[in-house]
Amino acid sequence: MRVKSHEMEERGALQVAELMCLAARTAPKGRGVDNLATLVVTGRDKDILSAEMRKIAKESGSQFFERDANCVDKAVAVILLGQKVSVMGVVPCGYCGYANCAENVKHKGMCAVSIGDLGIALGSAVSVAAQHRVDNRVMFSIGRAALNLEYFEEAVTIVYGIPLSVSGKSPFFDRG
Repeated sequence: MRVKSHEMEERGALQVAELMCLAARTAPKGRGVDNLATLVVTGRDKDILSAEMRKIAKESGSQFFERDANCVDKAVAVILLGQKVSVMGVVPCGYCGYANCAENVKHKGMCAVSIGDLGIALGSAVSVAAQHRVDNRVMFSIGRAALNLEYFEEAVTIVYGIPLSVSGKSPFFDRG
């Protein structure tokens, strides 16, 4: 039996994607509250995602969405990490800009502790990719498109995407 390098590399990248989601899940969470949602996108769903990014670029004039869509096209898979942002009730805090959680809710603010949890999860996930030498990059633009497409069943408020690539040169480095 012969297994071509492309086949092995794609399977390996998908295994790393699973490990990245595992690392994100086990990352520390404020007050032990887990509001993280994870998803891996490949194939047709990945194509729909990059098409939505191009649509956003065209409608908004923000060309970095087009640039990042090109990166998604070159990726084997995209990991989506989303957060169901909710107030955490940390006293005293005020990192959200409000005096307390009640004020935050009243003004429809976003809890900085909850958002920070997403950042820690992202860092844990990309460290796994780095340990396995899989090229990756955290992208806001992917998350915006995923929110538009309602990829998550959960009521997530913030999403970031991490495209994964296995190639001789990272497509996420010289993006132009």
